[in-house]
Amino acid sequence: MNTIEQQLWDYIDGNLDDASKKAIEEKIESNTEIKSQYEDLLKLNLVFDGLDLDEPSMSFNRNVMESIALVPAPVAMKTKVDKKIIYGIGGFFVVSLLAILSYVFYNANLEMPQFDLKVNFDFNLEKYITSTAIYAFLFADLVIGLIFLDQFLRKKVAQK
Repeated sequence: MNTIEQQLWDYIDGNLDDASKKAIEEKIESNTEIKSQYEDLLKLNLVFDGLDLDEPSMSFNRNVMESIALVPAPVAMKTKVDKKIIYGIGGFFVVSLLAILSYVFYNANLEMPQFDLKVNFDFNLEKYITSTAIYAFLFADLVIGLIFLDQFLRKKVAQK
């Protein structure tokens, strides 16, 4: 819909202020195309006014709700899968994994080099545990606690 048509509809409906109303009246008087469009829209508006709107009966809502209540609720489809198929697929994957594992062990070089373990138990905890780390840990605990509290309260409200 173009702007002049929108303006004409607003003029017909009486939705314009005085300045816009005078501007549209001047356009209608000066331009023949706009005048013919205005007359067509007036005729269309009269046709719309003459139409009677169909109203549903008083018990329409009740009738619809009763017809919906008579329709059975959909049930989840219950299909039975043969257990032999499940066991067959599981067996295939077990045999495949065993074949891969046996191939790896067959081709693996199982020589163990001398194991030399030197562990330094001198930890500098002050290097890792700073005030920022503690605040971050406490903030994360607070957020997790609030989430659990929210879930707990929602369950309580749902039970009532």
